[in-house]
Amino acid sequence: VQLQASGGGLVQAGGSLRLSCLTSGGTFSSYVMGWFRQSPGKEREFVAGIGWSGLSTYYKDSVKGRFTISRDNAKNTVYLQMNSLKPEDTAVYYCAADQDPSLNTVRMKSAYDFWGQGTQVTVSS
Repeated sequence: VQLQASGGGLVQAGGSLRLSCLTSGGTFSSYVMGWFRQSPGKEREFVAGIGWSGLSTYYKDSVKGRFTISRDNAKNTVYLQMNSLKPEDTAVYYCAADQDPSLNTVRMKSAYDFWGQGTQVTVSS
């Protein structure tokens, strides 16, 4: 299974970006998908997760109301729409896939089986 994240870039505070993660191999429509991020000197942290059907979504508290995760199973792609971006959102963003569909561990990076290479998001003040 390979994951390819894209869509990062440099944006001013208050701006928007949309990240995409194309998955190849495996059975995308059965995976729980997540977005994580990592800033220099910090642990990789959960940002958002989505169940296989797209009906169940989960967010880090600090991004609720600003970020939206969604998926298109026909395109094997998960998205992260990021609005009202803040400088503290600056990080490398990673997408990940979990073969366990139970959602019990959606926030745990150790639960994910496959990871993308990351895409840099930089928010200037």
